[in-house]
Amino acid sequence: MLKKVITVGLLGGIVLTTWTLLINGVFRFQANIDMKRIETESQVYDILKEHITEPGRYIFNPELTSEGRYPDGEPVFSVLNGGVGHESAGKFMLVGLGVFFLAPIIATWMLSLASRRTLSSYPRKVLFFAAIGLLIAIFTDLTNFGIGSYPVKDAIKFASVHFISWTIVGIVVAARIQPEHTD
Repeated sequence: MLKKVITVGLLGGIVLTTWTLLINGVFRFQANIDMKRIETESQVYDILKEHITEPGRYIFNPELTSEGRYPDGEPVFSVLNGGVGHESAGKFMLVGLGVFFLAPIIATWMLSLASRRTLSSYPRKVLFFAAIGLLIAIFTDLTNFGIGSYPVKDAIKFASVHFISWTIVGIVVAARIQPEHTD
């Protein structure tokens, strides 16, 4: 069963990678959210580079009012400095690719441990993966909004994509994982 789990999990990784390349590479989903440009980018970049020298997330609030509180309706800005440049993109992409294969293998292994009733039902197996996508969506995407983070609509978009991604992986994996025969 281990060989089957790894093989089917790798297939799930191929599906997840292909879907991600399609949604982000062709339709530029994440770039349209995370890589918006401004007209004065070079000036802002120079200021940030001069003043933000350590990796981390930085929050910029408006000046306090005379009452000592933040004014209503004024934006809060967030800047993230990962501490690396474009030259690191390749090796980080390899790490991400590893995760794209490891996660479906682990999920397939978890499914293989499910009850015979679950393993005998295609919809239940798909639902198993959809539930994983839902957990990721709830605990990573839907909690990543608000002050200094994503607007709610972007958090919902990310959550939807993760839910759909894992459901698609489930559609493929569920067709190939069957209960073991007990003779």
